[in-house]
Amino acid sequence: MHLLFVADGRSPIALNWIEYWTKRGDEVHLASTFACSPPLPLRGLDFVPVAFSGAGSAPGADSAKSPNRLKPALQRPAFINLRAAVRHWLGPLTLPRSARRLAEIIRRVKPDLVHALRLPYEGMLATEAIRRLGSGVPLLVSIWGNDFTLHAPSTPLMGIYTRRAMQTAAALHADCQRDVRLAQLWDFDPGKPAIVLPGNGGLDLTLFHPPVERDPAAAAWVVNPRGFRAYVRNDTFFKAIPLVLERKPETRFACPAMEGEAEAEKWLAQLGIAHSVMLLPKLSRPELAGLFRTAQVVVSPSTHDGTPNSLIEAMACGCFPVAGDLDSIREWITPGVNGLLVDPDDPSALAEAILSGLENAELREQAQSHNAALLAERAEYGTCMSRAAEFYQKIVESKVS
Repeated sequence: MHLLFVADGRSPIALNWIEYWTKRGDEVHLASTFACSPPLPLRGLDFVPVAFSGAGSAPGADSAKSPNRLKPALQRPAFINLRAAVRHWLGPLTLPRSARRLAEIIRRVKPDLVHALRLPYEGMLATEAIRRLGSGVPLLVSIWGNDFTLHAPSTPLMGIYTRRAMQTAAALHADCQRDVRLAQLWDFDPGKPAIVLPGNGGLDLTLFHPPVERDPAAAAWVVNPRGFRAYVRNDTFFKAIPLVLERKPETRFACPAMEGEAEAEKWLAQLGIAHSVMLLPKLSRPELAGLFRTAQVVVSPSTHDGTPNSLIEAMACGCFPVAGDLDSIREWITPGVNGLLVDPDDPSALAEAILSGLENAELREQAQSHNAALLAERAEYGTCMSRAAEFYQKIVESKVS
């Protein structure tokens, strides 16, 4: 097939999905909304900034080599929330100009299928470009966990462009059944095809797997892999740590992608828990898998989510999951069977759930066995992407006929 992806080309989730098609031998083009140099054999790469994604960058720029003295301030939740609000109000205003650029790319590439790997702003951008062209090229839109629950209702314009995307899309890919239902509330025709698969295409179970055996004398480790996002209640997480330490003072907490985060360092100092917490840099997938195999419990205290990739990766490595009680997460976790769900606003409830996971070896073993079978059935990369290939073919053939 001749495919054009509209995605953030820096995103490991997007790249994991796109890589399958490059290896399969399809002709793959990428219109990235952020400057990048992805390590994939693409037939074509274009940069189409939208919603200020090009601000302060240029194609090929490496922000890691450009230290920012303002970084600690920019990492504070207040600034993260302000930035999100600005993009929600002003980001849609950039769509018409960016859509003209993407329309030119679609006209040049002549793809069999355009796949936007997220609704805001890639799906909105692709929608406007295709509507501008009046083109018969089918559009597939992927929904990520907070696209409908957080972004779509945030401002009137976000709502308008969400509805236009759902009306224009020929098909839908979501990472949970909840979002297929929500899509219909945003004007997606239930008669159109939809598929539910993990957003990154699934798990490499040769990489993400439980340890051969755990050392019973090893320290108890809890890992929070979610980093700092506006919809992750890390304040709840840090406040829960002293409550856990009161009962299990030997417990240690690992936090990937939090090294150097001013907000995390503030919590450690304020709560006096620095001796028990490791703030780690962003880890590679093999490093993350190794960390998960060391830990007994993984936490995901989010208020908006679909299927968090880091959560199911940790579950595949044998971690006992403790997550925010959301409809989408209930599609993966049955409380008391293969994990626990809590109010993400409640540090005491989170601490109790973590302690249950640490202290109840029988529950952990039951969850590990259950999750291994569940993920092999619903989230193995090769199986999921084979289903995606059949889905793509169905969309293209239905458009041709």
